[in-house]
Amino acid sequence: MTTRIIQWSSGNIGRAIIRDIARRSDLELAGLFVYSADKANSDAGEIAGIEPLGVEASRDIETMLATDADVVIHTPLPSLVYGDEPDADIETICRLLASGKNVITTVGYMYPSVHGPELVSRLEEACRKGRSTFHSTGLNPGWLGDLLPLTMSALASEIDQILVREITNFEFYPSPEIMFDMMGFGKTDEAFNETAQRHHFWLTGLFRENIQMMADGLKLELDAIEDTMERAYAPADLQPAAGAIQQGTIAGQHWEWAGVKNGRKVIVHETVWRMHESVAPDWPRGDNSVIIEGKPRMQINFEADWIEDGLLATGMHALNAVPYVIAAEPGIKTLLDLPWIMGRGLVNS
Repeated sequence: MTTRIIQWSSGNIGRAIIRDIARRSDLELAGLFVYSADKANSDAGEIAGIEPLGVEASRDIETMLATDADVVIHTPLPSLVYGDEPDADIETICRLLASGKNVITTVGYMYPSVHGPELVSRLEEACRKGRSTFHSTGLNPGWLGDLLPLTMSALASEIDQILVREITNFEFYPSPEIMFDMMGFGKTDEAFNETAQRHHFWLTGLFRENIQMMADGLKLELDAIEDTMERAYAPADLQPAAGAIQQGTIAGQHWEWAGVKNGRKVIVHETVWRMHESVAPDWPRGDNSVIIEGKPRMQINFEADWIEDGLLATGMHALNAVPYVIAAEPGIKTLLDLPWIMGRGLVNS
């Protein structure tokens, strides 16, 4: 039986998903929603850089709502950060769910209860109306910083602390939109404080979800989730791939989100981001890692190039979740609710 999928957005992740749908015999691209007028009415295959697929891209939401499809894979830039309507993503997701389509997104809402009962009620009501299922996923959060440590916890006798540490040098990352507009690098403190509030709110929401989901998976009742961010500044004029960063502007960010129990940080997610190797020499360096302090102590290290294409991996985590989401009962289904997601049928023979 062929599963019909609408791809929502045609950025790097969306194009990768279209290409994979085209090569899988059990999947069919039913529609493509695009935000750009330049892409509207173009063939989805041509947008994705492959042969024409006979599916015309559309900017009309009503057309997508009326399209017969089993699942929508929703992968735009998050509206909590971009655009004039922060609520646009959740509004779109709820309309799609209410129309009878399952939705898998990568924009957040991975553990909706963190955002309060009103958001949960909106999603649940849309799922009830459409008898549909909602799921959110990603790479980190969505795999490295939650599924992996939860899987490791099955080997433990006692757990004192879980620490997930991401260390990234963005010197060769070529996107000025992400680095400067979204993440706030290259700005003065004043400009950062004025423009980066939406990114801060979105990012903190993602990792609060991450911490709370792990705590609930471990049956741990936290007292609080705390977050901190330290900035570092360019020691000289820098020229990373995304563009120039002037001396004295923000070139490093060190974030920490911590689930606290009895005054102790028991689940910690730490990110160390630099725009150049010369930035913040006293901050942690080395590999990404997942560490469980306890009995036995466990540590898995990931070198900086442990994954060749993180955007592709993000898209595939969503695409490979499709059969599990379709098989699930209607409602919100988090990573704690679905079975172990595997890449079924993907081994070349």
